[in-house]
Amino acid sequence: MKAKKTYAVFGLGRYGTAVARELVENGMEVIAVDSEESIVNDAAAYLPVCKCADVTDAEVIHRLGIGNIDTVIVCMAGNLEASVMAVTLCKEAGVNTVIAKCANEMQQKILLRVGADQVVFPENESGIRLAKNLLSSGFIDALSLSKDVFIVEIDVKDEWCGKNLIELNLRKKYGFNIVAIKKGDEVNVNINPEQALDAQTTLIVIANASKMRKLK
Repeated sequence: MKAKKTYAVFGLGRYGTAVARELVENGMEVIAVDSEESIVNDAAAYLPVCKCADVTDAEVIHRLGIGNIDTVIVCMAGNLEASVMAVTLCKEAGVNTVIAKCANEMQQKILLRVGADQVVFPENESGIRLAKNLLSSGFIDALSLSKDVFIVEIDVKDEWCGKNLIELNLRKKYGFNIVAIKKGDEVNVNINPEQALDAQTTLIVIANASKMRKLK
């Protein structure tokens, strides 16, 4: 089993660079790719693995080993054709999760249709926030309260099932402040710390980013 997830970022404009840098600065393995050599040369100063390549070419996708990457973020909204090709080739290569940046709702529909697992609008989802949500992998969602503090929904881990919050002592172990417990569509803020957790339970917590990475 891999110790950490691997990422590839296609397109090193402002958004793609923000995603790639945030992931790298948090110790993730990232392949950053752009078709412009000057951009790649500049980015190589802060991105350890930076390639100049055409990601609309199936042979390039194969040569870069993209099929072995867990998550690819396609940040080429200015070129819909290239984005469509990149998404399609990544899914054909077996990439589990492909996230694509889009410029409008029409692009969103097209990218989802060709296989993108998630499409983000840069005006609504900053590159840094997307990276932080990726870093909280294993969590359902992360809403930023500040630079380092998030409200996060966490699935109950297998080893927590059958135990209650007193036994788990998550606040001491991970620094989590549990604010609610969710089952299905029902959210309960009146938490019974003696109630055993099960696999259908979701914890809603306030947590520091470093604590989230520790849990992961």
